[in-house]
Amino acid sequence: MKKSQNHTKGKIVSAAWKLFYEQGYERTTVDDIVEASGTSKGSFYHYFESKESLPASLSYLFDEKYEELMETMDPAMGVIDKLVYMNQELFLMIENTVSIDILSRLFASQLVSGSERSLLDPSRTYYKLLRQIVIEGQQQGIFREEFTTLDVTRAYAVFERGLMYDWCISRGNYSLAQYSAQLLPQFLKGFCKG
Repeated sequence: MKKSQNHTKGKIVSAAWKLFYEQGYERTTVDDIVEASGTSKGSFYHYFESKESLPASLSYLFDEKYEELMETMDPAMGVIDKLVYMNQELFLMIENTVSIDILSRLFASQLVSGSERSLLDPSRTYYKLLRQIVIEGQQQGIFREEFTTLDVTRAYAVFERGLMYDWCISRGNYSLAQYSAQLLPQFLKGFCKG
């Protein structure tokens, strides 16, 4: 039952974000989302109060990408390469399928008092994958001992959110993925031995 519910919610979220990207948030209606997802209005309102509650669901879409990466990432890759790969795959997805306005709405929804802080939920696939890679790096002696798993995962997440936020306020006038590809390896060096 739970898997079926997650599948239905996933269909709604995926359809909504595709429509938001193609025709804009304002021009997309709940009816459009229901039709594109092949679900019902009852299902939509079971998971979401309104269209306005959808921006917070972007993290759900991100986690679908991370689940895919967990399956396809080469286990032989180095830890730093895995972290850079994970970041690049997300940022390329954002650049190609998520409008700046929608990403901005996600950040705004996270700032509103009382709203669900989906980006910070430690049970997200994002944090599970990130912790797994960081622990692997600690076991291999790559990261300096004074940094805990939480220190590295939190810093990585803050780095990513900071770049996404800057990209939004810059109105996407640079490539998010390319800029991160230049900065992230340097940022991660600060946590590494030697």
